[in-house]
Amino acid sequence: MDLSTPTGMTRRHFMSHLAGSSAAAAAAFTLGNSIQANAEELKKNRKSAILLWMGGGPSTIDIWDLKPGAPTSGPFMPISTTGDMQICEHMPMMAQQMKHLSVVRSMSTREADHARGRYYMHTGYVPNPNVEHPGYGSVVAHELIDQRPELEIPPFVSVGGAGSGPGFLGMAWSPFSVTSSGRVRNLEMKMSDQRLMQRMAALKMIEDGFASRTRDTPAMEHAKVLEKTFDLMTSDQMAAFKVAEEPDAVKERYGTNGFGQGCLLARRLVETGVPFVEVDLGGWDNHGGIHPTLKDQKLPQLDKAMSALTEDLAQRELLDDTVIIWMGEFGRTPRINQGAGRDHFARAWSCVVGGGNLKGGLAVGETSRDGSAVETEPYSSEDLMTTVCKGLGISTETTFTSNNGRPMKIAGGGKLINELLA
Repeated sequence: MDLSTPTGMTRRHFMSHLAGSSAAAAAAFTLGNSIQANAEELKKNRKSAILLWMGGGPSTIDIWDLKPGAPTSGPFMPISTTGDMQICEHMPMMAQQMKHLSVVRSMSTREADHARGRYYMHTGYVPNPNVEHPGYGSVVAHELIDQRPELEIPPFVSVGGAGSGPGFLGMAWSPFSVTSSGRVRNLEMKMSDQRLMQRMAALKMIEDGFASRTRDTPAMEHAKVLEKTFDLMTSDQMAAFKVAEEPDAVKERYGTNGFGQGCLLARRLVETGVPFVEVDLGGWDNHGGIHPTLKDQKLPQLDKAMSALTEDLAQRELLDDTVIIWMGEFGRTPRINQGAGRDHFARAWSCVVGGGNLKGGLAVGETSRDGSAVETEPYSSEDLMTTVCKGLGISTETTFTSNNGRPMKIAGGGKLINELLA
């Protein structure tokens, strides 16, 4: 099983169908959800989540859980924050926002391989050749979509990365991948609106006929993707992707790099009603020269974008309904290696969460003085995401049925991190 590529229909696959379909069809038709008269009321209390994914395995001992004076400590010093914890001196803007977010310092997981760790932290399950589990983005979108019947753009958007696949939930819940500038590849059609509508009508008739004859799940999922793609191409909500229309001062506040603009796009998408957005910042696999890389490259980008996103959501009164999750596939070793880097380490590391119905300003759990072990109750991917589901108002008793007939509890059936629950 390819753990890095999500399963589902790609946009290129869909557009190849559309471009090749017959134009001998009836007039235009209308698909999807219309904007409801009570749309403003629906926007109240609707939940969303933003996952800031740190691909490569970030060194949380140098960011969120420093060990000054220990032999494993790097050169960075801790600074005070607006929350009940200290963080890295190279995260001064985030230090001002930590009243909104909490650090879970007692993460302890078992997958220290990139592909396996990525799969596990996105699904709550270890890879299994007999079943492909849905990623958290697909699960959250699936569970929250009923809150926004007016949504015409995809409910799960992946910015700057591939996202994690929908597994047995089906291709309709695949991540919709865009660049950090909001550009949607393979979606521009060089034809008139009338011509497009004719082709869409033709393709819909073909899809509907095939699905009704076969009643096959892939065929029905294919038809759903067609409908959603039409909604996407004709919706005014596509304006949410136009990050370039933001004032220059706002773009600069987030950072004009890809991650900064991706976080700005995430804010625009949750404002529009998208239930789950994942923003990727890779480059954390620092086996050598880790501290100059963190100080000069990774932490300035992270600090600027994550703080702007948190502050913006709070000021716009969106943070109470939006959970922010910061995590990678694992942490890095307390021991600094001969190349002045840190290696893969899943035994003791940190994640950050806040917003929604979750408490901010806390340091949950503790690691040992040198950071080599968790000294309080350890937490897993399942525990973290079960807690996130609770913070989003999603029932933690929800159970899915996999494609091999096995019942599977949401987020792997983890336990709640009670300290985080408001």
